[in-house]
Amino acid sequence: MAKIHVVCIPFPLQSHITSMMKLAKILHFRGVHITFVNTEFNHQRLLNSRGPDSLKGLPDFRFEMIPDGLPPPTNPNATQDVLSLCVSTQTNCLEPFKNLINKLNSSADSNIPPVSSIISDGSLSFTLQAAKDFGIPDMLYWPISFCAFVALLYFPQLVQRGLVPLKGKQN
Repeated sequence: MAKIHVVCIPFPLQSHITSMMKLAKILHFRGVHITFVNTEFNHQRLLNSRGPDSLKGLPDFRFEMIPDGLPPPTNPNATQDVLSLCVSTQTNCLEPFKNLINKLNSSADSNIPPVSSIISDGSLSFTLQAAKDFGIPDMLYWPISFCAFVALLYFPQLVQRGLVPLKGKQN
């Protein structure tokens, strides 16, 4: 039986990357081949903070990168503008992501099995099109805390009951 190969792609913000990395490590521990995809900007930040050999290691846990479509920042240590990042990833990342899957699937390296599925951040809906094009499943992963999840879950009820928005003295 061929080894399962999951491509994990988080939204390019630190908390999303950290959460997806934890999930990828759990899957890897269970024997899954992992390709972890960062944007070029975040990949370079990882290399700068941890050293040039920090992302080398296991043959069945690899790192790849795709462009985010934004111009290079003037300060490489600054975080990117979230709104610009949202728009740019949705409009510029599908083709590079599909090219990466093609590269992984056509690799001459016998240690890289074909991509079995994708786990993508819920805000990266372009991965759904890529998964459809390749005929593989895509699981959308929402890396939010339980507190945030419950707040989102009950927000419509709070609005319906008139508890939100808060009412009080206007300054």
